[in-house]
Amino acid sequence: MEVGEEAPDFKVNNSQGERKSLKDYKGKTLVLYFYPRDDTPGCTKQACSIRDDYAKLKKAGIQVVGVSMDDQESHQKFAKKYGLAFELLSDTTKEMSKKYGVYVKKNMYGNIRWGIKRTTFIIKDGIIRDIIKTVDVNDHASQILEKVKAL
Repeated sequence: MEVGEEAPDFKVNNSQGERKSLKDYKGKTLVLYFYPRDDTPGCTKQACSIRDDYAKLKKAGIQVVGVSMDDQESHQKFAKKYGLAFELLSDTTKEMSKKYGVYVKKNMYGNIRWGIKRTTFIIKDGIIRDIIKTVDVNDHASQILEKVKAL
């Protein structure tokens, strides 16, 4: 995916079991952040950074949505444990991650496996306006705010 391209549509469930698609966020600045796994060190830091500045993000008109391959139950536990007020989507089939080009081969300590590459898409009016490929898990909310302000 590249900046300026139309954002791919998707149909996945959120942690409450509601079916969501791109059109559900029409008229909003949508931040889709893809992350590898619930309740892991880097993903928790990233989610908590967004949680801690969520009021600023909302005030700026930003709708934040996290996406991983975890199921609804895992998302519910993760959100409850860390007090996450934003929506989490379950891409258990990997279809959404593949459409966005973030389901990739990863090499961790010589072990090659497939998984989600931590990536954030900023979408407005169905168009990808920016992509954060180098995510600062400790201060991701600030990264998002800076990118949105620059649009």
